[in-house]
Amino acid sequence: MGLFFNVALAVFAATGSFLFGYDSGVMTDVIQSPHFLHFFNTNPDTPIIGAINSTFSGGAVFGALMGGLTMDRFGRRKTIQLGALFNLIGACLQSGAQNLAMILVGRILAGWAIGIMSMSVPVYQSECAHPQIRGSLIVGLTQQMIGIGFIVSTWIGYGSSKVPETSSFSWRFPLAFQALPCVILITGLFFLPESPRHLIETDRGDEAMKVLKKMHFNGTNMDWVESQYHEMKLTIDAEKALTVPGWRIMFKVKQWRIRLTHAVLVQVFTQMTGINVIGYYQTIMYKNLGITGDRNLLVTGIYNVVGPVFNFFFITLLLDRVGRRKPLLIGTVGITIALICEAVIGSQIPGAKGSRKDSLSIAGVFFLFCVSAIFSCSFGPISWVYMSEIMPFQIRGRGSAFATGIGNWLVSTIWSQVSPIGLGELTYRFYFVFVAFNICVTFPVVFFFFKETKQMTLEEIDLLFGDRALGQLPEDLTQKEVRETKAGQQVELKEVQKQHV
Repeated sequence: MGLFFNVALAVFAATGSFLFGYDSGVMTDVIQSPHFLHFFNTNPDTPIIGAINSTFSGGAVFGALMGGLTMDRFGRRKTIQLGALFNLIGACLQSGAQNLAMILVGRILAGWAIGIMSMSVPVYQSECAHPQIRGSLIVGLTQQMIGIGFIVSTWIGYGSSKVPETSSFSWRFPLAFQALPCVILITGLFFLPESPRHLIETDRGDEAMKVLKKMHFNGTNMDWVESQYHEMKLTIDAEKALTVPGWRIMFKVKQWRIRLTHAVLVQVFTQMTGINVIGYYQTIMYKNLGITGDRNLLVTGIYNVVGPVFNFFFITLLLDRVGRRKPLLIGTVGITIALICEAVIGSQIPGAKGSRKDSLSIAGVFFLFCVSAIFSCSFGPISWVYMSEIMPFQIRGRGSAFATGIGNWLVSTIWSQVSPIGLGELTYRFYFVFVAFNICVTFPVVFFFFKETKQMTLEEIDLLFGDRALGQLPEDLTQKEVRETKAGQQVELKEVQKQHV
């Protein structure tokens, strides 16, 4: 089945990424519902709204960390199904909420689920995809489906807002809609295979070969499929022989520690673009620009279309050509400039009147749109593929969980809580927090330390980070037998790679 099955698997698994986008974006419109605000006795720029969003991100921290354990024990596919089940329960609690506690618990469960899926879906896609199209399939589909999730959540919210203000449909239906993709994902994954790397790691080599043939065999490349199988098996056997259980090992082995640091940082840098702050609280930003009422929600809907359009263009035409580092560097510069322009415009709004105020409002919206467009051609897609690519197999589950939970969701939790207050108190000055970080931290670190990984196999990326990234285990964690077998395994592995190249 080859390429068609590769694409079909990646697209279906990306339903988990759709839920990521939908659940992240749905509250943007919900917190503008007059009935919702009245029902819970709050308004959009209070700590209560920050708590609703931050509990979602906080739940995702623990979900991502748990996902690392379940991926190693139960596999990638079952982990994604578990996340979808949690999301389904959370959707039911939110849509049927009778008090704030039900909303908060529902958001925690939804966040927990998204934390699990945000790191397990890219890993599952990465381990199943052909190396030549891995960038397009993982990054592209992950970020594309996140964007589509945002679009659907916005327009469902916009449509639901047209009911009378006395109707709870304006917020209950958007929250209930989360359940549909959950059911689809839980059911559909029963018909898709497990990752071949996980099958090999759990001593199911025959199943792994069948999966590889189903995904990559085109009728003439059986030798390549077999070489991929043997390279995976040799790599996994070597890593299993040199690894001990637990999370501590990720920090003890130098090469693994370096790779984990890269993965965490790329997720932190993604959050420090300010993209999630815009996504969660853009309605407050538009209000600061003088855009209110129905027009505010309409602009929000248009904003959420911009990112996926640019993302689709980037992943289909440029991603596997330009690599990983260049888009990150260019994106850092572009987003920083756009945020500076946004702050300058915001500083002029309070004293502006008439047509000048309208012109400034349009310019302010334009630069927020620019942030989304640039992000979708840089950090949006690159962060997920780079994180999943650079992890060695033996810590891929735990490492991706740690990077996603700490680098992405923990930072997102902080911004989710403080941003309503920051936007309300500091208005345009709030943007300079992100500007300063991008200039002083993100750009120098990416420029001097990040490595290029485009179109490399996962095994070749191991070599890029040094000696198969097997490293030397600390003396107190090694045994004599491990040290004696290490040299022979590495020599044999490198010989196989030379033949493959």
